[in-house]
Amino acid sequence: MKILFLNGPNLNLLGQREPQVYGKTTLADIEAMVREQATARGVTVDFRQTNLEGELVGWIQSAKETFDVIVLNAAAYTHTSIALRDAVAATGVPAIEIHLSNIHAREEFRHKSLIAGVCRGQIAGFGANSYLLGLEAAINITEAGKAG
Repeated sequence: MKILFLNGPNLNLLGQREPQVYGKTTLADIEAMVREQATARGVTVDFRQTNLEGELVGWIQSAKETFDVIVLNAAAYTHTSIALRDAVAATGVPAIEIHLSNIHAREEFRHKSLIAGVCRGQIAGFGANSYLLGLEAAINITEAGKAG
């Protein structure tokens, strides 16, 4: 099983950007945590981050060839990108939307996710653990698909 973790804009600044909202854990720390758990579960993960919307779209489109599930923290693009929504819908690769913070408890403009409607589910508000929950959800989706 191969899972693609995609991270959008400003997530490269985790640990220093608004630690009261996002915590002090860096994206590298989160990646190491996810890789450790994935290895224990016998799963392969690819972890990527970009500040460029088009690059995320390209990665999503190419995922169909290689990955079983996408775990996507689109960050600010969650609320603005129809292109990401269309890419997720077009590939047919199951996607899980994740967020470090509870987007529904923050500013009103963060309450609406344009990608949620084409994702299998959304995990938000658990800090770095949102990534581990995303990993578990991705494994569950794939295992459930094999059983059916």
